[in-house]
Amino acid sequence: MLAKIGESAARELFLTGERFEAVKAQEIGLIRAAVPEQDLDTVVENRVQELLKAGPRAVAEAKALIREVAYQRIENVQRYTVERIAELRVSPEGQEGMHAFLEKRKPNWVP
Repeated sequence: MLAKIGESAARELFLTGERFEAVKAQEIGLIRAAVPEQDLDTVVENRVQELLKAGPRAVAEAKALIREVAYQRIENVQRYTVERIAELRVSPEGQEGMHAFLEKRKPNWVP
């Protein structure tokens, strides 16, 4: 929790037990977005469509990369990150994504 919202916000909330709305949760970084209830379905659908455009392996690898490097010093992970990205770019999925981009078409994983 501390890493997510920071020491100052955590101190305030932990000590006061304050209840708060989604807008404040977004302001302190606890959530990524707060939307009016009437817009929720549209916002979720748009987000899902964006996520489906990404290569399945790329998404899995991005999640793994974040877990691997999240709390390490930047100088310790730069080489590792560059090597992982280079490896993925030459993979079949990476090549399909680049070809689709250059050919101005959807990659084969997008319906």
